[in-house]
Amino acid sequence: MSDATTQERSKTSGGQTIRPDEAAHFGKLARDWWDPKGSSAMLHRLNPVRLRFLREAIDLHWARDIEARRPLAGKSALDVGCGAGLLCEPLARLGAEVTGVDAAPENAAAAAVHADGAGLDIRYIAGEIGTLDIGSFDLVTAMEVIEHVADKRAFVAALVARLAPGGLMVLSTPNRTPQSRLLMVGAAEGFGMIPKGTHHWDDFVTPEELAELLDEAGLEMGDPRGIDFSPAKGLHLSNDLALNYIVTARAR
Repeated sequence: MSDATTQERSKTSGGQTIRPDEAAHFGKLARDWWDPKGSSAMLHRLNPVRLRFLREAIDLHWARDIEARRPLAGKSALDVGCGAGLLCEPLARLGAEVTGVDAAPENAAAAAVHADGAGLDIRYIAGEIGTLDIGSFDLVTAMEVIEHVADKRAFVAALVARLAPGGLMVLSTPNRTPQSRLLMVGAAEGFGMIPKGTHHWDDFVTPEELAELLDEAGLEMGDPRGIDFSPAKGLHLSNDLALNYIVTARAR
């Protein structure tokens, strides 16, 4: 990815990564985020796929017992762009001490209420990840987030700054391909599978671009896995990266 291309996609503003219009868009979805048939229904279908990848990555990174019910016991986890906590709660159940950060205060508030009702002790914070003094974490995740931020370099740098030595990062994002434009923007938003205005195709990040951003920040990206869809399997992990992909990253 050339410097000119990166600068155009970043649209940097003093290192700020939050776009107010993006935060407002997702904040409006807060009230029914946990409804599996509501506006976040697609995320409910996506979450088990992400968790399957995460569990394998956790076991490989820390050489944990693959049968263990709480492989993150004794570990801290940070989910950036946490929404109302769809990923934070499973991470807590896997044993982690979890912090969730989201740009929309409405989401952080909804997440806290839901976690309290589920009997889970999760810290939720609303704000800009690069400005928060919240320490470092063994596991840092940012799922379907980087395509929504203004300055992608600054965002990746902020994530890396929160990663503890020996830690693991996991990110997922749509790929910028003709297929994703047709299916994730045209079809999914056109037929109401996700709310209109959720995605801006020009902001999607290719695996090559993400690898470069991570490399500049001092991390090595693992081999990406695709998140694909078929009528027979639904959403599933795949070798096809055309729509969406998920990756690990760790210090070189």
